[in-house]
Amino acid sequence: MNLSEINWDPNEAGTWPLPIKAATIAIICALVFGAGIYYDTLDQLAVLDASEKKELELKQSFEAKQKKSINLQDYQDQLAQIETELEDMIRQMPTQEEVASLLIDISQTGLASGLEFRLFKPGAPVRKDFYSELPISIEVIGKYEELGLFVSGLASLPRIVTVHDVNIIPESKEGEMKMNATVKTYNEGGGEEAAVAKKKRGQK
Repeated sequence: MNLSEINWDPNEAGTWPLPIKAATIAIICALVFGAGIYYDTLDQLAVLDASEKKELELKQSFEAKQKKSINLQDYQDQLAQIETELEDMIRQMPTQEEVASLLIDISQTGLASGLEFRLFKPGAPVRKDFYSELPISIEVIGKYEELGLFVSGLASLPRIVTVHDVNIIPESKEGEMKMNATVKTYNEGGGEEAAVAKKKRGQK
């Protein structure tokens, strides 16, 4: 078969040899098939892939929510316990009227431990979410065991008292130490949240 003798005019395709017709039809079918994949099937595959990913996300979300629902009672029990502990802590906070007597208790605890106060300076209240933080800068002189008794005594007070920023250095050759620290107590006076908490406790 001499290809130069073939009339390649598409209008004369009926006169082409059978092998040429078959090859032409195969090429056209391949082009149509490829165009169909490019313009239609690829988009469908992308949608399918996105749907599979979405399905996986939904399954994971469902499993997470299912686990939470199974443990819901445990979470509720934990929340109730936390609320009870929080109420207990709030009850240990001094009221405005009790702050002055608490300051006396702190200084008396130091004196009872054998310490000498060189500084006892209450600072301005620091407002928190539902309480106020009341810092007191102190500087005391005493032996190491007396400092330990003082800190232990603060921890045993009926109201919450914490010790922060402790710095202890030797003061004399007789074994005395100087301790600078910030003693903090807490007052239930943080604004609207505190009022709501008080109201709830009053209703119980």
